[in-house]
Amino acid sequence: MEQEWVNEERGDEGLIEFYSSFKDMFEFFCKNTTIHGTIRLVCSSSNRMKTAFWTLLFLASFGMLYWQFALLFSQYWTYPVVMTMSMHSEPKMFPAITLCNLDPYRFDLVSEKLAQLDQMTEEAIANLYGHKTSIVSSRYKKDIRVKGGSANLSSSSFQLNRHISLVMLKGPDTGSKKKHFKVGFKLCNATGGNCFYKAYSSGVDTIQEWYRFHYMNIMSQLPLIINISSHEEHIQNLVYSCQYDGEPCRESDYIHFHHQVYGSCYTFNSEGTDLFWKATKPGISYGLSLILKADQNDRLPLLSTVAGVQVMIHNHNQTPFLEHEWFDIRPGIVTNIGIRQDEVHRLGGNYGKCTVDGEDVDVKLLYNSSYTLQACLHSCFQDKMVERCGCGYYYYPLPPGAEYCNYNKHPGWGHCFYQLYNRLADHHLSCFAKCPKPCWESWYKLSAGTAKWPSTKSQILSRQKGYNSTNNRRDIAKVNIFYQQLNYRSVDESPVYTVNLLLSNMGSQWSLWFGSSVLSVVEMFELLLDIMVLSLIFCYRRVKAKKTLKMAQPLAISSVSLTLENYRAVHEDLAADSNSARTNQNVGTVAKTKNGDLPFHSICNKTPTPELNPDVVLNGFRHIKDHSVEIDLNS
Repeated sequence: MEQEWVNEERGDEGLIEFYSSFKDMFEFFCKNTTIHGTIRLVCSSSNRMKTAFWTLLFLASFGMLYWQFALLFSQYWTYPVVMTMSMHSEPKMFPAITLCNLDPYRFDLVSEKLAQLDQMTEEAIANLYGHKTSIVSSRYKKDIRVKGGSANLSSSSFQLNRHISLVMLKGPDTGSKKKHFKVGFKLCNATGGNCFYKAYSSGVDTIQEWYRFHYMNIMSQLPLIINISSHEEHIQNLVYSCQYDGEPCRESDYIHFHHQVYGSCYTFNSEGTDLFWKATKPGISYGLSLILKADQNDRLPLLSTVAGVQVMIHNHNQTPFLEHEWFDIRPGIVTNIGIRQDEVHRLGGNYGKCTVDGEDVDVKLLYNSSYTLQACLHSCFQDKMVERCGCGYYYYPLPPGAEYCNYNKHPGWGHCFYQLYNRLADHHLSCFAKCPKPCWESWYKLSAGTAKWPSTKSQILSRQKGYNSTNNRRDIAKVNIFYQQLNYRSVDESPVYTVNLLLSNMGSQWSLWFGSSVLSVVEMFELLLDIMVLSLIFCYRRVKAKKTLKMAQPLAISSVSLTLENYRAVHEDLAADSNSARTNQNVGTVAKTKNGDLPFHSICNKTPTPELNPDVVLNGFRHIKDHSVEIDLNS
């Protein structure tokens, strides 16, 4: 029996609205929704052409709407960013300044091999250019003695590889009469095959690179940890004068370290926590002023052909990579370096790959400093070197358990290194994918000006500590490093499409195509919910109806005849008949229902098979089998 909580004809209302069909539900929705145009789908049902036209128009608008939604979501899921630039002005901490004298130590453990390398270099230059030169300086300082090491490597198994020598190579044919030549040296793999020439158009660059290659093989024989504190040079050997903001520098303002190529180095304001280095005013008078010893190095002259001091300006608590971001201070020159700071803030996450402190990076840093992209790339490259070449590059720190390369023990390491380094330079290694940029990064833009210094009549140098009048003015230099302005530029990433903007654009498109609001969307969800509920109700009713029909079907009773020919009618009271039916084991009863139907109800007893000719009650008469009639018929 169907029950309705809401019936429009009766005007009754209930708690839950119930539709008799999907058509009624759709008509109710189209007539009462706030979505524009839906009423046209049902108001002109008698005009099929109009109904079809508005149906097509509604579907087309619906399709255009969701096409626009797809475009909006595709743009949002690309997570584009926009760079916002802002200017800030406030007192800032002065950056870290690193100075190196380009004069690395000569350790006594390898001094003899270095002398052999110098002699081999002189011979190579004589063979290439036809004239002899002397690169061995007579002003060698005393070699640094390595504690616990032998006097030299003369008795060891290490030998310089003279097969890796400099050769003259013919350059490409340009069609001109002038011949082009290059200088290079040959490198092969461990089996002596797959050889190539490492060549440069400049002979000076080639000789320097070839010298460094042999130098790394020699220096790899040194212990990994060398105590040079007892031989540490005093800063006065490099810096004659140091002032910041008009105040003399203190011993606690710098730290000393030794670089394999760049020699003795000093970093001022390395931590960036001392308020002494707080910059409150811009200008040359409020910066760092240094008078430096800038003569030609006299220990390993071929490691660098530059006379002077190498300087790098970098952030605090960061490893100075002088081979990438340095500039030279030339002797006899005063150099004024104006700096301006820029900052960038990256969003990270879905908007780009970046790291806050490097803890989430797959590469383990080999440097004891804060995370930088360069430190990560060097660490990743060293791991690749150890993995593919079997040893580590001498200029980078070693991972645990590894050793530095030398061609006596690893014959093909040079071939492996240069090919691997070229792949890194071409971004073909996975290091750039593994090493993200920092989410916060700061760098310094420099502007420089130079002038000859000092004048020939200047007497100021005679008052500088460590300098006397017999020194050559061409062996000194002055550098002033200062903030041009305390203003700094901050570049911040911000998302192009935020969630609010996405919802706003979606609302604009919805209003354009349907002229409705958020409540209209709720109405559509309500319609979908009603469709699901009504479908469930109809399914439930259908299943229930099938179950009821199956239970109402009579059981087939074999050999039961309702033919009244062989029965005689006996009128009895129904009450008495019911009492006699209880005593009878096999009785079939046909009773009239309230609506006049005659459904058959079988009553089963202990005997599963009914009697062949049972007594039958029809309309108040008991029909009993008349055996005499049956006998007559049979006869």
